[in-house]
Amino acid sequence: MRIDLVTVVVDDYDPAIAFFVDVLGFELEEDSPSLTNDGRPKRWVVVRPPGAGTGLLLARADGERQSGAVGNQVAGRVGFFLQVADFDAAYLRMASAGVEFVTPPRGEDYGRVAVFLDVAGNRWDLLRAPEVDA
Repeated sequence: MRIDLVTVVVDDYDPAIAFFVDVLGFELEEDSPSLTNDGRPKRWVVVRPPGAGTGLLLARADGERQSGAVGNQVAGRVGFFLQVADFDAAYLRMASAGVEFVTPPRGEDYGRVAVFLDVAGNRWDLLRAPEVDA
């Protein structure tokens, strides 16, 4: 068993794709025409970090209720965690690309971390796990 996709509700597909692919470095796995349950057109958009098993389904908000969830999918908490091998390089690359960090980098028992906002306004942890001796 594994989790394949997690949905992130966004205002629009193309800015979300640009953020996750061009800014964060995810891969665009799929961008296909699809239909809502009642037959209206939509897109099926999946992005994944390189080599990752779990990906994100970027879903355009459909209706007032979903629009209200954009940027608040987990009630203002950090709900997504992006682990990188080189924290400092990733932080500098992301900051120079205009990613909004809401906390500066800091060391924790579990590694280095800084909180950033995605294109929709959801909070993410950028993480570097502590080195483990082999």
